[in-house]
Amino acid sequence: MENIEEPSPLRITPTVRALSSALRGKRENVPDSSRGNGDRIFPEPEKLWFKESSAKNLRNRDFLSPTTMLNTLYADGQVPPAVMSRVLSLRGNGVLPVAGGEVMGEGLRVRVDRAAAFRAVLAGGATDYLKPSGQKQGCVVLNCPALHPKPNTPTPDTLTLGQLRTVLLADHMGALLRGQGFSVSYCPTLPEDSDIITFLRALGIDWPTAPANWTNEEREEKIQEALENCPYRERETERGRRTSGGGGRKVEEGENEGALRVNLKRVFQEEGLLGYDPSLGTCTVHRDSVSHLAQLDLATADHTVAMATALHVTSCQDEFRQQQIAMLWRASGATHTQRHLVCGPVKTPGSHLTAAQYLQLRRGQMKEASEMKYGDQVEGQTWDDIIRVMTSATVRFELLSTVHTSPVTLDVQREGGVSTKGPRGGVFVMYNCARLHTLFDSYERGVEKGLYPEIPEGSQLDFSALKEEGEWLLLFNYLIPFSELLDQSGQALDGEGGGARVNIKTEQICKFLVSLSKDFSSYYNRVHVLGEPLPHLFNQMFCRLYLLRALRELYHSALDTLNLPPIRQL
Repeated sequence: MENIEEPSPLRITPTVRALSSALRGKRENVPDSSRGNGDRIFPEPEKLWFKESSAKNLRNRDFLSPTTMLNTLYADGQVPPAVMSRVLSLRGNGVLPVAGGEVMGEGLRVRVDRAAAFRAVLAGGATDYLKPSGQKQGCVVLNCPALHPKPNTPTPDTLTLGQLRTVLLADHMGALLRGQGFSVSYCPTLPEDSDIITFLRALGIDWPTAPANWTNEEREEKIQEALENCPYRERETERGRRTSGGGGRKVEEGENEGALRVNLKRVFQEEGLLGYDPSLGTCTVHRDSVSHLAQLDLATADHTVAMATALHVTSCQDEFRQQQIAMLWRASGATHTQRHLVCGPVKTPGSHLTAAQYLQLRRGQMKEASEMKYGDQVEGQTWDDIIRVMTSATVRFELLSTVHTSPVTLDVQREGGVSTKGPRGGVFVMYNCARLHTLFDSYERGVEKGLYPEIPEGSQLDFSALKEEGEWLLLFNYLIPFSELLDQSGQALDGEGGGARVNIKTEQICKFLVSLSKDFSSYYNRVHVLGEPLPHLFNQMFCRLYLLRALRELYHSALDTLNLPPIRQL
């Protein structure tokens, strides 16, 4: 029996590459050395085409190769007929089907065969569009310095908002990386039943715990011994030469003359580690540093098959200290790759709140807003759970929707409140997800009453019925690109070079969900999905239900990376 290869899911990047290849032809194989003496210089393939995203532009094109690019490739920007033919007959794995194209004033416009694209994505259930395009292998330890004892375990009342931002970011990164196939662990292990664990669980964060009487003394002793015997230890005679010369490091007041000191600058210089602060110098090893290193050693102990990557998620205020810890760990003999994900500060003009006060404020505002909208029904365990999840969503979107290196400014005035209306982040996203659940509940009730038949197989539907511009916008801007969006965090972590810091677009999932919610809300307010129960209207209704069912699962997949369960009814 002949094996029929399953078609690959449609993707934006392969489509842009195929379009570029069709437009450039054999030119992309011309070596750089041949470009000279007046020869035309050809742009990089990824710059030849742009995917459109605005509703206005999507009315007449899906991809555009601007006139400036055409002028670079061809004299007077005239696309030869043979090249045009290649573009219009585009084929390939993951390539969106092309319906037509034309050269206009702004450039070469290409339109996708939308009915074919809807059918390809929706008829089979859209599962391949809700997960990363491929599975990776590797071990990642997400280390959150804000949660390490200094020397006592932090509490919600000592945790700053900047530190809370790092914890939420570590939690989000863990979910993203785990979804891509990485083995993920978290550091440090915290005492079970501690106040900080209760606080984290209220935010939906599942952090590793150990019994309150657990100790890590054996590993701490091993780390201490390794540092005492490491080649970077600064001996007393060497230290004396450094401090007696006038320009060297002086012994700080209160330092123990017999304290263990390690020259961190030698560590990163001799081991060729880039991006570390040249002023690290010599560091005195304190007990909390040894405890920190022992926790890292514990977190990487289970990763015996492959080397782990330790991702230190830290605030900009603590970055220098964390670089010291990283180099001490290296000096102790740890050879794991270490990267630093650094967060900007969290500002609260006119107020100073701890993490506990901030969560309490947002929870109170969420409860008040719910009571104003839904009245006396806001009571009982169900509503307690809804308010807890909505509060967590509010906090996560406030602290994670900004580029991680940039500052976040919060409005924490008590009279500000949290609105349940309008595109204001987490609440707006959760509300629109709930609308999708309500829609399908209404449909199921209609089926029970005999108004509508059961949804047929996708192969029985004519997806050309999806003609509303909002429908294509939801597929083309959200369902199709989502898989590639999920791939980005792992790709950034895999990137070699660039020094100690790593920059990952951690804000993208939150921004994606807010943008999705705006466009879905606009579509849902404009289009009546569950129409009259008339047979000639069923095909269009079922096509729309296929699209919105895929959209509902898209919400679930995206919210899952934020460890937010969907709200099914509001």
